[in-house]
Amino acid sequence: MNLMKSLPNFLTISRIFLSVFLLFFLLHSDLLLPAWVDKSWVNYFACLIFCIASITDFFDGYIARNFKLESTFGAVFDPLADKMLILSAFIGLLLVGKANAWAVFIILSREFFITGLRVVVASAKSNHNSNFAKNSSPNSTKDSKNTNKAGEHIKASNLGKYKTGVQITAIAFLLAGIFPGGEVLLWLATFITVYSGADYTIKYYKAIS
Repeated sequence: MNLMKSLPNFLTISRIFLSVFLLFFLLHSDLLLPAWVDKSWVNYFACLIFCIASITDFFDGYIARNFKLESTFGAVFDPLADKMLILSAFIGLLLVGKANAWAVFIILSREFFITGLRVVVASAKSNHNSNFAKNSSPNSTKDSKNTNKAGEHIKASNLGKYKTGVQITAIAFLLAGIFPGGEVLLWLATFITVYSGADYTIKYYKAIS
C-alpha cells in the first residue's frame, strides 16, 4: 500500500527526468547510441521516450484521483512536469531543425505567460485567505472571492486539455518524422495555444474586475 501511495509522485518525478533526457537525447544521440545503430532510428527512439513520458501524465492523475492519493506534491509538480515535457520537446525539435521557430516561440511565450499568471493567482489567493482569516472585512471578503473565482476559471477551462492533446500529437508526429501533417499539427497547436491563453487571460480579468 505504501508503494501505491507513492506511485503517482514517482510517475511525476519520472516524467521530469524523461523530459530532461529527451532534450539531451535529441541533441546528443550520437553519445548515447552505439555506432552500429542507424541514425534514422533516432527519430523512433525520441518519439518512444516522449510517448512513455506522456503516458505517465495520464496514469499519475488517474491513480491519484481514483485511489484518493492526491497530494500537495502532486498538485505542485504534476503541472510542472507537464510543462517541462512539452517545453523540452519543442525546444529540442527547434534546435534540431524539426519545428518552425515562430510556432515554437509563440507556444513557449504563451506557456510562460499563463504559468506566471497562475503563480500570481495562487500567491494572491494565499495572501487573501491569510488576511481574511486575520481580518474578515467586506473588502477582504470581496477580494478573496474574486481571487478564488479567477483561480477556478483558469483551472476549469477544457481548452487547456484540448491544447495539450494537440501539442502532444504534433510533437509525436514531428519526432517520428514519418507521418505527414506534423507541420500542420504544429500550427494548429499554436492556434489553440494562443486561443486558450487569451481565453484564460480574459476570464481572469473579468473575474477580478
